[in-house]
Formats: sequence, C-alpha cells, structure tokens
Amino acid sequence: MMIARTAVAWIGFPAMVSATAQHQAPPPPDPKDTEVWAPEPARVAPGSPAAAPSDAIVLFGGQDLREWVSTASPGQPASWTVKDGVFTVRAGSGNIQTRRLFTDYQIHLEWRVPASATGSGQGKGNSGLFLASTGIDSGYEIQILDCADNRTYANGQAASIYKQHIPLANACAAAGEWQTYDVLWTAPRFASDGALLSPAYVTALHNGVLVQHHVALQGESVYAGKPSYRQHGAAPIKLQDHGDPVSFRNIWVRPIATAASLTRPGQAARPTSP
Repeated sequence: MMIARTAVAWIGFPAMVSATAQHQAPPPPDPKDTEVWAPEPARVAPGSPAAAPSDAIVLFGGQDLREWVSTASPGQPASWTVKDGVFTVRAGSGNIQTRRLFTDYQIHLEWRVPASATGSGQGKGNSGLFLASTGIDSGYEIQILDCADNRTYANGQAASIYKQHIPLANACAAAGEWQTYDVLWTAPRFASDGALLSPAYVTALHNGVLVQHHVALQGESVYAGKPSYRQHGAAPIKLQDHGDPVSFRNIWVRPIATAASLTRPGQAARPTSP
C-alpha cells in the first residue's frame, strides 16, 4: 500500500509543477524596449527678448521690410514707416504681407498702440494679424486692438479670432506699452476637389497668457455673415492697415515640420490628427 500511494503522489507531481508554472508572473518589462533614440530632434538655440530662436525666419529684426510686400501689389515693396527698430502702419497705404508662403508655423510678434491713441470700440488702435492671407482683405485674423480700457464686442476684441472665438482672457497692456502675440497656426487641409478635410486650428498667447486653446476655425474671418472655407494652399502672413498708427517689432516665424519629415526610415507616416 505504501508503494501504491507513493506512485500516485509522483504521478500527480508533474501536474502540480505545470499548474504552478502557468501562474508565475511574466518577467518585468525592459524599459529599453520603449526607448526611441532616432530620429533625434534638431538642436535649436532658444531665443531671447532680443533674438529669435536659431532656426527661425526673422520677418522683422529692426532694419527694414525686405521680407514684406504690398498685399494689393505683391511685386511692390511694403511702404510702411521704419524708424528706430520699429515699423508702423502708414495709414492709407494698404495691407502688407510676407514675401514667403507658409503652411503650419509658430509666430512671435510684438505690437504697440500709441499712447496718444483716441477713439473707442473698434476705432482705437485697430489692426490685425492674418495668419493666412487669401486676398487683399481676406484670410484668418487675430484682432489687434487697444482693449485695456476700451470696451467692444467680445469676439472682436484684442486676441479674438475675429468674429469667431472670444479670447479666454483680456490680457491687454495699456496703450503705449509693447505687447506680444505667440501663435501656433495649423492651416486647413483640402481635398483636390476643394472639399475641407480638416479645419484650421489656433493656439495663442497674449502677453504670455493663454487666450486661444487649439480652437477650430469655421472659415475665413468676415465682417458680416457666416465664415466659410475656400480652397487654398500655403499663404503669406498679413498685417492690416486699418488706419491707426499701430507699430510692430521683433517678428519671427518657425515653420512646423510635418509628421512625415520626422518619420524613421522604413516607418510609414501616420495621418496627423487635429
């Protein structure tokens, strides 16, 4: 009887060992399995209040308007006034736009409404930053306006996406003080037949304060009526002559690389989601 019981015990032992092995925890993951070493981001020397990042295109560095042309006559140079490292709207001369065309980008721009500005509402220190110009007076506009102590309709005040998105805060400095816009622009995408594939998106900071948080645009900015899209590609950046002597300085732009340009060799690029 003792021999029989021992045989039964040995027969059951492999099954117990197998069950125990099945319930053992798998080995811990190796952190090296999730480390990506290539491609490496390009080294960019950061900017400062007096200098743009090393990979930026300087649109105005205090010397001249060589990067700008007349919007009405792109073959003609911009005729706004340049003095003491600043350029100022020359009322009645018309809008100006960049010589270069852009798609997605980061832009830094500094602007100032004169301390002597008079008027009220939309009539006090009015200009505009058009993130993509689609015509003489058309495109996608972030409003420039003295709104420190000057009330107007909320979707038309400074840092609004004009007539579309109210800013999250009124971060305006007083007239006579320099102000900053830092904007991330994602251009709309269109199919070959002109159908909209994805809208434009904007994230913006006004004087370091977040005022637009990845908002989707309904189309181009319009003074009256509903915004809509029409097919276009890369476009110039435009500044508006609204008749007020608004000044600008320290403007630079960094084109944003697409996902395809950062894809590793042999790896298919994934469609970018908004």
